[in-house]
Amino acid sequence: MKLDQILATVGKAKAPRRIGRGTGSGRGKTSGRGHRGYGARSGAGKLLGFEGGQNPILSRIPKRGFSNAMFRTDYQVVNVAALDRFEAGTRVDAQMMKQVRLIHDHDKPVKLLGRGELKKKLTVVANKFSASAAKKISDAGGTVEQL
Repeated sequence: MKLDQILATVGKAKAPRRIGRGTGSGRGKTSGRGHRGYGARSGAGKLLGFEGGQNPILSRIPKRGFSNAMFRTDYQVVNVAALDRFEAGTRVDAQMMKQVRLIHDHDKPVKLLGRGELKKKLTVVANKFSASAAKKISDAGGTVEQL
């Protein structure tokens, strides 16, 4: 038995400071918050990015340019190979794709891409098709309907 092994855990976990337990504790009465003022109130604290009243760095740096990111259309992507699970002659639309969990939301736009092979004749309804996806669907004897 070694002394460093016995005392290895002693003092590792520091006990939390107990405040508001009387004047003898040194942290009684106002519990280290001082007398009145914003800091004494519950919920008091600085906002993220507050720099003591000086002009924050975010407003000091120049802003330039423009981004179209907020106007972008995000499509739910489905590959042609995933459509092979449907029976031949089926009309595949967003509702059907949602039922078999190919997409998350039937209200959002869907785009079909051409990865994989399609061996069944299907009528596929979507918002957009890649050129290769449209060709593979028509080569299999199916039709493409764009919304």
